[in-house]
Amino acid sequence: MGEWMTLWFMSIALGMDAFSIGLGMGMLSLRIKQIMKIGITIGLFHMLMPLGGMTIGKEISVHFGGIAGVVGGILLVILGVTMIRSSFSKDDEPFVRPVGFGLLVFALSASLDSFSVGLSLGIYGAKTWLTIFMFGMMSMLLTWCGLMMGKKVQKWLGSYSEALGGCILLAFGVKILFPF
Repeated sequence: MGEWMTLWFMSIALGMDAFSIGLGMGMLSLRIKQIMKIGITIGLFHMLMPLGGMTIGKEISVHFGGIAGVVGGILLVILGVTMIRSSFSKDDEPFVRPVGFGLLVFALSASLDSFSVGLSLGIYGAKTWLTIFMFGMMSMLLTWCGLMMGKKVQKWLGSYSEALGGCILLAFGVKILFPF
């Protein structure tokens, strides 16, 4: 029971970054079908990344754990800056869209920290399938919540919503790069 509760809290903590990123991206004009696809993709990445981390194990965790966080932070900063720049351009189409390659970059940036967590959990011998299932489900649900809340905020803010979404992603990326 103790391990289950620990994994539950860890899955919520890892899913909260997906929620925050989803909140920022939800301020783009997205259809429900896109929101569902984004949530599922983020959930899958939050299953694959810790599975990869758990599989690789202790040898790389010391060297690669910090790099994964830095890469994730840089990706979020880039996404945030491009969204802010796009909001001031004359085009109605945003620069970053969570479809195709953009969706993969979005999902990767949201789930890189779960790779490091997977490395740590692999060292301690956590139950692999329970862990990745909980991480995937919680991040998918929290992504959907963030996207839906962002969609509501987008309706209130209109054209300023993409800039606000970019600021959220930028701030989250900076927080990952410079934790204080």
